[in-house]
Amino acid sequence: MMEIANVSFPEVFILLGFSERPSLEPILFIFVLGIYVVSVLGNGVIIVVSCMDVHLHTPMYFFLVNLSFLDISFTTSIVPQLLVNLWGPQKTISYGGCVIQFYISHWLGATECVLLAVMSYDRYAAICRPLHYTVIMHPKLCCSLAFASWLGGLTTSMVGSTLTMLLPLCGNNRIDHFFCEMPLIMQLACVDTSFNEVEMYVASFIFVVLPLGLILVSYSRIAWAVLTIRSAEGWRKAFNTCSSHVAVVTLFYGSIIFMYLQPAKRNSHEEGKLVALFYTVVTPMLNPLIYTLRNKTMKKALRHTVLQNCGSGGTRGDI
Repeated sequence: MMEIANVSFPEVFILLGFSERPSLEPILFIFVLGIYVVSVLGNGVIIVVSCMDVHLHTPMYFFLVNLSFLDISFTTSIVPQLLVNLWGPQKTISYGGCVIQFYISHWLGATECVLLAVMSYDRYAAICRPLHYTVIMHPKLCCSLAFASWLGGLTTSMVGSTLTMLLPLCGNNRIDHFFCEMPLIMQLACVDTSFNEVEMYVASFIFVVLPLGLILVSYSRIAWAVLTIRSAEGWRKAFNTCSSHVAVVTLFYGSIIFMYLQPAKRNSHEEGKLVALFYTVVTPMLNPLIYTLRNKTMKKALRHTVLQNCGSGGTRGDI
């Protein structure tokens, strides 16, 4: 019985990643490490500034704090193991580490889809219902929407990942990717996975397609409302309100759509790894840059927080 268990569930998985191009690995190591540090610092700054500055205690920045915390958690669930595999000759991850990785990445990926839809609704309320905005997006509703996003992602991860974990692998432990992803684990199974595939498609529709549909509906209503604005100032305010979120949604969904709509060819699979590297490592780094560089309120709050801390530090030094 112990032998069967060991065959069905290997002790380690081999993450092939970019091992076919060993000369590329040192370059990728430096690139990924640099991007990861910038991502953690950038998202961390958004969280700290949004919590410290009372002018940012609004629904938009409340959801942005959730997004920033999610991005830090998502990259941290993948990048450290990726760096270990890029640095050394060993390309392995323990069975438990692999399970934890695809549970967390699945949870946070689904949560981000829902959270982006919630943020688009917030932008719709701000532009299309400005006089009722504070009534609509009251703190209790904001907390409920954020909680529903996290709980929904956790629920689909618990169901899908558990069903995948129960599949016998019969000794198959080579994953042609740089992190443990649920569809790739399913491909290693030595039994029929039709039920798992149906569950994955249903979950993808609920947590990827439906949120994207809600985002498109929200922005179609926003576009219609903007077209009725006569003044250039009104257009500018609407653009500033939505441009950062539109850029983040485009990066997130664009990379996912590009990756999963590729033909099943070997060179396409290698391109898919690079696209996956983009949305797991680069996109979380770009999000804080987009929200700070394109957002005057955030830049002003950041300057205010830095100057305030420098001033208080100088005062303490004088004392």
